[in-house]
Amino acid sequence: MFLHRSSGLGLATVQDLISANAFVSIVDRSPPPADLPADRIKFFETDITKLEQIERAVNGSVEWAAETSAPLGGVINCAGVGTAAKMIDAHNRPHPLDLWNFTVAVNLTGTFNLTRLVLGHLVKVAPEDGADGERGVVVLVASAAAFEGQPGQTAYAATKGALRSMALPMARDLARHAIRVVAIAPGVFASSMTDMMPEKTRRSLANEGIAYPRRFGQPLEFAQTVRWILECPYVNGETIRLSGAGRLPGKL
Repeated sequence: MFLHRSSGLGLATVQDLISANAFVSIVDRSPPPADLPADRIKFFETDITKLEQIERAVNGSVEWAAETSAPLGGVINCAGVGTAAKMIDAHNRPHPLDLWNFTVAVNLTGTFNLTRLVLGHLVKVAPEDGADGERGVVVLVASAAAFEGQPGQTAYAATKGALRSMALPMARDLARHAIRVVAIAPGVFASSMTDMMPEKTRRSLANEGIAYPRRFGQPLEFAQTVRWILECPYVNGETIRLSGAGRLPGKL
């Protein structure tokens, strides 16, 4: 299983998959924590905006899979940057183009490149035993912003909305290869980013935007959703909201 991101939601997913005896190839700019079992993970330092680095990581992961006799199982795209800028700022300057390009490069193009390169190998995997003969799963990580982006989230929401829109046509493309595609759209999750938010902002997000449970999501809950997707063969082409019935408010 390829997983892009060794921190936050990605780290929780790695830990959960390892608990299920999976082998996980981690593709990220930063190394994972040292306490992860070395025989179950392989880290490839990768800038997701650099195609040659993604190619090296994918090829290296395929070689590692052959060495361990672990079949390829799919790819989980946890990469993302949470950029913010108004279309016209307080000084009447337009949205920076370089910020738009960076957001698209990481959140959208990076996900697309990693996924398509993994798929080049995944379609050659022997199908699993059973009537469905599945070969693997692609997990895309969208966001609640794909549905109701807030002010300043035009670029971010555009990329996450694109990932949401990719799930169904990609699933239809890959049906003949017995590969499923599912997107997750998390709401507000506890993270280093939310830890740095002012208390007023945190309280507004939790108390006004989330119905129940009235709190931020926990990384383990994201990991449990990924596990369910991997284990439930009939979920395909969907975008699953993981939000506590919450909706992002129009402004904080």
